[in-house]
Parts: sequence; C-alpha cells; structure tokens
Amino acid sequence: MPEVQFAAVIFDLDGLVLDSESTYFAAWRLAAAEMGWPLDDAFCATLSGLQGGMVYQRLQRHCGPDFDLERFAALSRRHWLAYLQQRSIPVKPGFFKLLEVIKQLQLPFALATNSRRKDAEFCLEHAGLHDVFQSIISRDDVASGKPAPDIFHRAAEMLGLPAQHCLVLEDSPIGVAAAKTAGAICIFVPSQLPWDADASQAADHVFADLGQVADFVSACRVCPL
Repeated sequence: MPEVQFAAVIFDLDGLVLDSESTYFAAWRLAAAEMGWPLDDAFCATLSGLQGGMVYQRLQRHCGPDFDLERFAALSRRHWLAYLQQRSIPVKPGFFKLLEVIKQLQLPFALATNSRRKDAEFCLEHAGLHDVFQSIISRDDVASGKPAPDIFHRAAEMLGLPAQHCLVLEDSPIGVAAAKTAGAICIFVPSQLPWDADASQAADHVFADLGQVADFVSACRVCPL
C-alpha cells in the first residue's frame, strides 16, 4: 500500500464537492446573452476555480471595456437564484464515500474555497451539506484568493498543522497551483474535460472522481504526524 504522509484533508468546494460550477456557468451565459454577449462553454471553462474578481477581469478582457460588469453581476445573481429555485446543487459522485473513509480514519478535515462565505454557506445549505464542514475558510478570510496559497495556509493553521502535512483535493488548475505553492500534497479531480495537462503534471495524483480518491485514501498507510 502507498505510504502517504498526511494527517488532514482539505476540500475545495465548487466543482469538487458540489457541481455548483455548472450552475454558475448557466447563470453567466444567460446574463451575458441578455446583454448581447454570448459566452461559449470553452470560455466558461477558463473561469473554473477563479475568485469573483478574476472572473470579472477575464469577462472584461473577453467582452471589451464597454461590458457593464455591474449589470452583469446583478443579472447573473438573479438568473442563478432563479435556476436554483427549480434545481438543487448536485453533490459530486463519491463525496459521501470519501467522507466516510475520512471519518473512519479519524482525519480532521476542512473546506477551503475561493467563494465568499455567504455564497459557500448558501450552496452547502442548498445541497443539504450545511452541517458537514465545521471548519470553512473562504475568500473573505484571506488577503488573496487562489491561485495564491493563502487559503490553504489558513486552512492548515485552523487544522493545527503545517500545509505540507495536509492532503488537498482540487478540481481546477487554479486550485492545484495554490495547493502546490502552499506546499501541500494535492490530488487533482478535474471538473472540466479535457483534463488540464499542466495541472495533471503538477498534482501528486490525478483521479476521475471522489470515489477513486476514497479508494486511494483507504489503501494508503496514512501516517499521522
């Protein structure tokens, strides 16, 4: 069995625990189309894992300096909330299996997300996971969001460990970059196809879903430190 030196697990949220990115993309496309700027799937994929400010910067570059970001933000929020009135936010396959493994191994775990806390808590509530994560680190808690390592350093601090003793689970290239810069062990579970080659190479391991991650963690001879 592989021997992996970690003593805690840090989850990303959007695209990793929840299939929330698909709801954001749907709302962004509707808002942009209403403003006369259609967004295709390829462009939306480049926004995966980004914090809000960086999303808006890329939109401005893509659509031009006359693109009204304030109107876009209001429209996309309205479309997103309307979308969620008709649909729930799906939990990603394998999450509950992995959660059970982590609990059996008595590993502490936390959530570290580029989302604002109110949005993260709203999504967790809407997905029925409001009571799962006792430790949540959001974009509100750090000076810089991912790809800066701040969120993972703060999460590790909250867990009482250095980042290099934490296993980070990420679905985006932005998140993988942040985790590796923080010095953490990182598993890449891509939410977008095709899998990003650079992120796949940078991560310590790559798996198709959280069920495979659960099997890997179960097989590891985890070494508490």
